[in-house]
Amino acid sequence: MNNKKFKLSGLAVALAAMTGMSASTQAAVELYNDEGTTFSVDGYFNAFYVNRDDKLNDVTNSDVKMGFLPNTIGFNFSKQVGDLTMGGRSSFWTTINDALGEAPGSATDTQIDVRQFYATVDGNFGQVLIGKDFGLYSRSNIFLDEILMGFGSPGLPGGVSFGNIRAGYEYPTPSAQITYRSPDMSGLKVAAGIFEPANTTPGAGSEQSAPRFEAEVTYSADLGGVALTGWVNGRSQKSESTTASVDSTAVGYGLKASMAGLSLAASGYTSDGNNPVLIVNAAAAEEKSDGFLVQGSYTLGANRFVLSYGETDALDTGDFESESTSVALFHDVNSNFKLVAEYNMFETTNTAGATTTDADTIALGAVVTF
Repeated sequence: MNNKKFKLSGLAVALAAMTGMSASTQAAVELYNDEGTTFSVDGYFNAFYVNRDDKLNDVTNSDVKMGFLPNTIGFNFSKQVGDLTMGGRSSFWTTINDALGEAPGSATDTQIDVRQFYATVDGNFGQVLIGKDFGLYSRSNIFLDEILMGFGSPGLPGGVSFGNIRAGYEYPTPSAQITYRSPDMSGLKVAAGIFEPANTTPGAGSEQSAPRFEAEVTYSADLGGVALTGWVNGRSQKSESTTASVDSTAVGYGLKASMAGLSLAASGYTSDGNNPVLIVNAAAAEEKSDGFLVQGSYTLGANRFVLSYGETDALDTGDFESESTSVALFHDVNSNFKLVAEYNMFETTNTAGATTTDADTIALGAVVTF
């Protein structure tokens, strides 16, 4: 690994691992660089005016909230020692959503959590990451989402927005892990790791005798001016108690093609024995779900127009079917300042056919990065 510095729009280093480079190579602001040691900082700030028409309850609310991505600040470290480069990243993610707009007793006012706190060792062999970071399963599904820097679908009542989580993919929940990433092999990259398992069989004698396994394979190529990116990722674990045994498996996949400002993407997943939203320590008695997301975008100058549609079907204890449609415009004022306008239509029904959510959302926001 070298010590090139890249300035990225959007989250900069917060999504660094998706590209296969260490966080320290992608920092937006370098504070120190001397004799092979670097230290840098990046930040992501956003706020949206949100007007939501809850058709089911005949209620309209206006709020000021963060978008799908929380506000973040990250610190990146790198040190060259012989043929190895040691790196590290700690990032802190915070909601700006006030308790004023939530139910009494809500804890969402200025919550802070740590989704990335890891070290990396890079060499000719690739990279080893130790610590906490996003998972590999569903990773490219969400990080290549065209509305990642937008708002998306409503989340749980009184909570944050969900983007296209539970409307096309599951969340790659940040977890303690030891992960290996291969070097770039002519566009092919492989990642695999062991992760902290979830307790999906709570009760007497509950145990997880092996870690959770996750992996992702990505391939990028340019074919006659068409930039292609494809991926397959997956997850597997087992949890047992004296009365239950749950084998959890999941597979995600997708393909994205871009040419002359036009981008088309399709992704999907199928999951068994997992919570259909994110990894939690809770019973998941053969929970089955699947979903897909199709998107198109067109970039014209400083403007990017996006059309997005996703679905998730969750059976058994999840018992819901959802669909989310988003139309969005992203306008780059400059390389560090973005304006966003988005309209989202979201609906869920239960397996009995009853509508449980029917909401239209207008979100107007601004994003500042450094």
